[in-house]
Amino acid sequence: MPLLLSLPPAAAVSTVFAASSVTKVGHLHCSQSRRLYCRRPDGVSLPRFRSLFSFAGRRIIRPMATADPDTQTQTSSLSTGINSDSLSLALNTRKQALLSLSDKKDLDFLGRGLQELGYAIISTGGTAKALEQAGITVTKVEEITSFPEMLDGRVKTLHPNIHGGILARRNHDHHMEALNEHGIGTFDIVVVNLYPFYSKVTSASGVTFEDGIENIDIGGPTLIRAAAKNHMDVLVVVDPKDYPSLLEFLQGKEDNQQFRRQLAWKAFQYVASYDSAVSEWLWKQSPQGKFPPSLTVPLTMKCTLRYGENPHQKAVFYDDKSLSLVNAGGIGIAIQHHGKEMSYNNYLDADAAWNCVSDFQRPTCVIVKHTNPCGVASREDILEAYRLAVKADPISAFGGIVAFNTIIDEDLAKEIREFRSPTDGQTRMFYEIVIAPNYTEKGLEILRGKSKNLRILEAKRTQKGMLSFRQVSGGWLAQDSDDLTPGEIEFKVMSDRPPQANELSDAQFAWLCVKHVKSNAIVIAKNSCMLGMGSGQPNRLESLRIAFRKAGDEAKGAALASDAFFPFAWNDAVEEACQNGIGAIAEPGGSIRDADAVDCCNKYGVSLLFTNIRHFRH
Repeated sequence: MPLLLSLPPAAAVSTVFAASSVTKVGHLHCSQSRRLYCRRPDGVSLPRFRSLFSFAGRRIIRPMATADPDTQTQTSSLSTGINSDSLSLALNTRKQALLSLSDKKDLDFLGRGLQELGYAIISTGGTAKALEQAGITVTKVEEITSFPEMLDGRVKTLHPNIHGGILARRNHDHHMEALNEHGIGTFDIVVVNLYPFYSKVTSASGVTFEDGIENIDIGGPTLIRAAAKNHMDVLVVVDPKDYPSLLEFLQGKEDNQQFRRQLAWKAFQYVASYDSAVSEWLWKQSPQGKFPPSLTVPLTMKCTLRYGENPHQKAVFYDDKSLSLVNAGGIGIAIQHHGKEMSYNNYLDADAAWNCVSDFQRPTCVIVKHTNPCGVASREDILEAYRLAVKADPISAFGGIVAFNTIIDEDLAKEIREFRSPTDGQTRMFYEIVIAPNYTEKGLEILRGKSKNLRILEAKRTQKGMLSFRQVSGGWLAQDSDDLTPGEIEFKVMSDRPPQANELSDAQFAWLCVKHVKSNAIVIAKNSCMLGMGSGQPNRLESLRIAFRKAGDEAKGAALASDAFFPFAWNDAVEEACQNGIGAIAEPGGSIRDADAVDCCNKYGVSLLFTNIRHFRH
């Protein structure tokens, strides 16, 4: 008497067993313990065979009324016992794919592709509904677990019938015997993406704490991690961009373990980034300080760079997906409208220029070379600000990065394109990068015509309050960003002569500039324009002399700012500045010889201001 195994839609299998005589072969039973065995009418149990499919809904095996003559040749295997060879002929199992997706992009493409390749699709609620609407056959996960969703959807796939079928190692007999004992089928593909926690907690409308908690995915990461761990047997996909390569792989005849490992790596990285967002968000929900005891920074490769600081160094650029950087502005998320791809050094220089110009409230132009501002000017007329910024150091400005904190319109774009170097009045100024918060359509068109290689970036103003990270061998340094502006500090008069209004304004401008210059740093400024700067020298006196050499005669009556205190005054930097005709000096103070600096400035009639704020930049 032929028998039909009634299997769940998940396995979608119809296997026919034939018998030469109804008196010899009775029924196949599925016992309460879900073991599968064959029993003859005389009570003798035939050897168990391994079940490679699920019993959703605990369905039993039913005998058919008549025998199929085409199957008469297989009677001996059921009469005398079932071995693996006869089993492979008797069973016609289909491979299974588990799909549970929050982001259902290209789901119909994936579902149809898997179906055409003969995969049975198991899915959770919303995903199953979407597949059904697309006309794709699907089995709901509760038919596999024999258990409905519960706790408002918190528990769907957390069940041995799911995770056993994912984690079982196919080449371990005891694993497969355990599946057989419990009637659990295997999964060959797991495609999952997670609740949109990141977008929820960063939405402009905000999110309540309870809503944030409910958007923390539990079942999804568990499925992903299980499949990724067992990637030698289970393909795990977390990115819709990988659907085409998955289907192409499945159509191939060879199993590529490297492809499986790549998907597994991507899966673990995906979950790690997700967990880092949850961790960061939870830390910020309670006042525990700015620096957590442990920290994970989610980085996503944005692009491969031509090379690093030097041609022999390879380099890439990573986007930082930390919650704290959402809508925080900066060069990392700038839009490139034109020009060659950005290089490693381009990013460093552009970041320095943009951070500097973002500090100013008035219309300002900043020109940077090798991360140091070599020209800075603020004017209501931005064209004049641009010309003055170039004039500060036209040789250094050539080939540099020019940044504005105002929109670039047609007039400014023409000035950038046509302006000649002050050194000879003939050579057009050349720049690697132009940065602005916005462009008019005409302004952008004109700049594109300056050079096919000119990189044109549109960036959002960098927000304050960010953490600043820097790598050292074996670790990372983290600190608050140096966000202070002149309006937030006191310029305390230490000398007998107080500064005039214009001198105080110039001192504040120079102080704002010097914080962006590499230490030891000196900036000389007048009328909201940098006249000269000295940077990166091992001693402060040498930086001062470089700044005066660049400023020339215009330094008389100007203001000078130092990033740190002067260790000596007489016959040193302070006296030399006074002798060169400087009008006001702004420095942090804090030296054991501060009194000498005060006495020296009083002797020469120079106004001395202490800020009590140091601006080291290494």
